[in-house]
Amino acid sequence: MALAPTEKVILGSIAFSIFWVLAVFPSVPFLPVGRTAGSLLGAMLMVIFQVITPDQAYHAIDLPILGLLFGTMVVGVYLEKADMFKHLDKLLSWKSKGAHDSLLRICLISAISSALFTNDTACVVLTEFVLKIARHHNLPPHPFLLALATSANIGSSATPIGNPQNLVIAAQSKISFGSFLVGILPAMVIGILVNALMLLCMYWKLLSIQKDKEHESPHPLLPATTPHCISLNLQERNSNFEPMDIQSPPATVNGDANHVESLRNRLTSNETPRYKRILWKSWVYLITIGMLISMLMGLNMSWTAITAALALIVLDFKDARPCLEKVSYSLLTFFCGMFITVEGFKGTQITSTLWDWMEPHAKVHRASGIAVLAVVISVFSNVASNVPTVLLLGRPVAASAAAISAAEEKKSWLILAWVSTVAGNLSLLGSAANLIVCEQARRDPNRGYTLSFWNHLKFGVPSTIVVTAIGLMEEFGEFTWS
Repeated sequence: MALAPTEKVILGSIAFSIFWVLAVFPSVPFLPVGRTAGSLLGAMLMVIFQVITPDQAYHAIDLPILGLLFGTMVVGVYLEKADMFKHLDKLLSWKSKGAHDSLLRICLISAISSALFTNDTACVVLTEFVLKIARHHNLPPHPFLLALATSANIGSSATPIGNPQNLVIAAQSKISFGSFLVGILPAMVIGILVNALMLLCMYWKLLSIQKDKEHESPHPLLPATTPHCISLNLQERNSNFEPMDIQSPPATVNGDANHVESLRNRLTSNETPRYKRILWKSWVYLITIGMLISMLMGLNMSWTAITAALALIVLDFKDARPCLEKVSYSLLTFFCGMFITVEGFKGTQITSTLWDWMEPHAKVHRASGIAVLAVVISVFSNVASNVPTVLLLGRPVAASAAAISAAEEKKSWLILAWVSTVAGNLSLLGSAANLIVCEQARRDPNRGYTLSFWNHLKFGVPSTIVVTAIGLMEEFGEFTWS
């Protein structure tokens, strides 16, 4: 396919480059406006430069994806309020048989919670618990933090609600929740097991060290305090490189009012009879399970999530403002700007031209083609971030596969979901979940620890290569080399 007119290519590339720089390096000295403002700036420039029209820009915004994001974030807020994530701490510490056992539990719980509640939420909630486990065993935290981050990314690949790129793939491909789960779950399970084994092999000696402090404490792990605002950290979705300010205190009058409202709600909840509290929690869990079952049955995922969110709001029978304020509206705004910017960049025909050159070597019915496609997706995901990669490559890859058969088209979407997600484990900067774990660990007031880029890279590179390859061979193994 031929490129667009030269003027359109140059101006579209400038707008996309500005979006990319601010998304990857949100605090650049010459324009430290942040990731969300950067996405809006890129979108505005696409319209001002006449790369796309205003009507095309509005049409580029994918409302089903935004609705699904909003619904799942609200459900996550109410699950936090119902103490769901405190139960995960108990699972991590219950009858633990040592550091090796704890590491395996972290891998398993991180993967399951990421598939159901998104990888970023799992990392926000579980990092503090993981640091407690490391302190309990008097061991360096980095094996446990790596287990948390890498397993969260792998586990999130199994469902359309596990991470943002899967949301995009599910919306564009029209693959049902159940089909998506069945298609990816075997590869995810094997990937988690392989990743856990690689962690044990790399850190077996370190985890075998018995130190005095582990035996000094006769008491089990004390419950950790669940982070107050999950939504602040969900703003990291899709941003591979932006550090967070976790739980920063509000500095405005509205912030003080919100704090007072939060305290009032806590006092009210303390005054609520215990049986009513238990009943309310049970309903929250049942509604969440009902949402997942409805998605498995093939109901519209966006409206299912929004319906579950509204059911929880009504069930709470209180002013929903404090809970709705925890929703990451900056993330939703970022997605709007990104949709417009990526649509404008597509209009330059740069990605189409590159794909036309690459397509003959990336046929999904051949092993060599899948290998080439996996390398391309992995590189793009670590350079341009996984969601823009999915938006840019998704439809061209699917169209190429559809020319072979409908089954190959579905397979191409699942390959894109698997590889773009696991590629986030390559480096510390490859995934928002990695950065959330790093920042949460560094800012912990009692057990602060810095997970270095090198500590992550020396495990992330071999893990990503092996897990990606094994997952592709297990799940998509029916092909030839010719």
